[in-house]
Amino acid sequence: MVKVLKRELIVPNIHLLVLETEFIHKNAKAGEFVVVRADDYGERIPLNLIDWDKGSASTVFMEVGTSTRKLACLKDGDEIADLAGPLGRPTEMIQGQNVLCIGGCYGIGALYPVIRTFKKNQNRVITTIEARSAFLLYWQDKLKEFSDELHQITRDGTNGIKGHIDGFINDYVSKNKVDMIYVQGCTYLTFLSSQTTKPLGIKTIVGLSPIMIDATGMCGVCRVVIDGKTKFACVDGPEFDGHQVDWENLLTRRHTYIEHERKSLSFYECEIYG
Repeated sequence: MVKVLKRELIVPNIHLLVLETEFIHKNAKAGEFVVVRADDYGERIPLNLIDWDKGSASTVFMEVGTSTRKLACLKDGDEIADLAGPLGRPTEMIQGQNVLCIGGCYGIGALYPVIRTFKKNQNRVITTIEARSAFLLYWQDKLKEFSDELHQITRDGTNGIKGHIDGFINDYVSKNKVDMIYVQGCTYLTFLSSQTTKPLGIKTIVGLSPIMIDATGMCGVCRVVIDGKTKFACVDGPEFDGHQVDWENLLTRRHTYIEHERKSLSFYECEIYG
């Protein structure tokens, strides 16, 4: 069992989860993830590793289904069944470049360790966070600490630039030199960013979040097609060149179990709330 040191609602549906562990910090690097299991009946789910120290590991997750609903109900001092990590390949580090880093929903939190490392490697970091409305943006002060620029985009115009990420990318790169773009967030955000940057010829690295089970490369559930070849997000990723991703395949596979997930959440809510 693993002790919950902190579980906090950051903004609606986005939670911070800090777990007690003395091991993860020894090998943790930016871009990696952990796998957690809420209880003995829960599924194993991958969550971005966003911070760590000698006694803890932190993640940010979005409440969308049964497993994340269970995590969202945790209180400080509770326990979860399992924690495994760090897993995956760390973010490829670069030096002395202009990097545009983009994050949305849980991806805002996932940006934190990456931009921290980019900045330490003497890159110019342009951080951009986007959401439907201002009340869904968070961690601006934490991100500013390691950013040369911080931009905020809301689709309703309640904070920062009004619009979506494609318009921002086209406008920004037309006026500024950008060597690489790094994106964390939902599949649509990573897809749209990649489609926008491909004709611009700017290298774009995206964090993918396919369905995952064992997270060690044995089951093949998290397979994705990259440049025509099958890769496993758990051991070959979770970050890939966005211009090489077979997005149609990824989007189709992510929808495979939606109906099952809806039924699972419905049963769980009936069990808890009656």
